[in-house]
Amino acid sequence: MRIVLLGYMASGKSTIGKVLAKNQNLPFIDLDDYIESKFEKSISDIFKDEGEIFFRLQEHEAIKEIFEKQDKFVLSLGGGTPCYANNMDLINGFENTNSLYIKLSIPTLYKRLLSQKENRPLVANIPEEELQEFIAKHLFERSYFYEMAKYKVRTDNQKVEDTISEIQELLF
Repeated sequence: MRIVLLGYMASGKSTIGKVLAKNQNLPFIDLDDYIESKFEKSISDIFKDEGEIFFRLQEHEAIKEIFEKQDKFVLSLGGGTPCYANNMDLINGFENTNSLYIKLSIPTLYKRLLSQKENRPLVANIPEEELQEFIAKHLFERSYFYEMAKYKVRTDNQKVEDTISEIQELLF
């Protein structure tokens, strides 16, 4: 089984993915880590040196590579990955694949991103008083693609273990 986790930045895709993979004895793959390893440079350096269009094409190619090489894994996508290059159609088109949207409210995302701003290039320079509105607009733009996931799990105020239990009930 292939499980693909998607959602907005700071939604917990990697944290949930690692625990879920361990519980199900599946390999865990973080798409950003995969790309960084392949290019031997950080995502922010790839963006800076090659541009966003190049990066988005690399995400698409990396998804295809991962799906061609493995038939069992938990894959955590970057927050923007579902929104480019028909990636959701690609992912949902593979057999034995369950895409899952980790869904959080805007206030929860705001709270998480506020404490992680310096590690998130997309929001690092947004003033605190404008951050919630930025998230709301950005999430609105991306929600069409996120909603293409086969399953949705709302995780506000939920412990990781409870989210994992809910996902396991949905998929297994």
